[in-house]
Amino acid sequence: MQQLIDQADRGTTTFPREPWAFAARGPLSRALMDALTGSGSDRVDDVVEGAGQAVAEAGDVLRDDDVQLSLFLLYASAYGSIPACDPRLEWDVRLLAARRVLEDAFEAALRDLVVVDALPERSPVAVASALFALTSSDSGPSLSRHVAKKATREQALEFLIQRSIYTLHEADPHSWAIPRLNGRAKAALVEIQADEYGGGRPERMHAEIFAKAMRGAGLDDRYGGYVDAVPAITLCSLNMMSMFGLNRRLLGAIVGHLAAFEMTSSIPNRFYGDGLRRLGFGDDVTDYFDEHVEADAVHEQIAGRDLAGALAEDQPETLPEIMFGARACLTVDGLVGAHILEAWEQGRSSLRTTAAGA
Repeated sequence: MQQLIDQADRGTTTFPREPWAFAARGPLSRALMDALTGSGSDRVDDVVEGAGQAVAEAGDVLRDDDVQLSLFLLYASAYGSIPACDPRLEWDVRLLAARRVLEDAFEAALRDLVVVDALPERSPVAVASALFALTSSDSGPSLSRHVAKKATREQALEFLIQRSIYTLHEADPHSWAIPRLNGRAKAALVEIQADEYGGGRPERMHAEIFAKAMRGAGLDDRYGGYVDAVPAITLCSLNMMSMFGLNRRLLGAIVGHLAAFEMTSSIPNRFYGDGLRRLGFGDDVTDYFDEHVEADAVHEQIAGRDLAGALAEDQPETLPEIMFGARACLTVDGLVGAHILEAWEQGRSSLRTTAAGA
């Protein structure tokens, strides 16, 4: 991946455009990439059996390249985020069956990993307090502090590449919850998402501000341009959000995820902005992070009390899932941060060395 970093410094990063900007990582993702274009209809029948085989052969579902890229591809079909995905296949029952096989294994792995403590009372104040306590006690490695004080310019570019997998479509996974909520919780989520989408100003959409940061750093701002570069655990973080958002039975989990996500955003983004300034990046790159310092300080209050707390009070059965989603957010994002920091501490790239162009 050094070639990509060097190209970014020169502002000359280029990628093939069609049909895919990235390569398969195993038999299942290869079959899906053929099937999802609509040109490999004979491969669609292979994917259900292939999904079961991929799960059976995965030593660690969360870090398995073929499983996580395959989930990313299937979710991309639902989002419409990758142009190569034929929209006519979004609801193909065979692809949905394959997705269910992968999701069952993925969710089981998450529930084995994520430990949920005793539940708070089902009131907005108690739920918000429990979520703030949970996020403030998180003692995982601090990627933001490293970027602020120690990161090299090359590492800062890697950080932006890692973040691009979610952030170029920021807020979309959580928006799946809007039609599934009612009353206070729906109003709270819409209030948060309105800010995420720029409050009616397309140039202030958070995804667009991040795209500007990518361009300012000399990186490709096309969604999916760096899928080849990132490890499976980075795809896992986005796939978890997508699974929570797209499955109505996991409504509480996507709400809890958003609450934890917002509660752990404001201060880290201040550190990220400071680190990028230290390395000489301009306002076009730091604007995204500066925007989130203030915005997420407000969002965390709304997400904790008016969204998660109101949902728990109005639909008590969602409380265990709210706390699970919050804990899962901290756990998986902690794994991503640990992967990146471990690589940097060992003097190597956090990106995939087997990616094309490495």
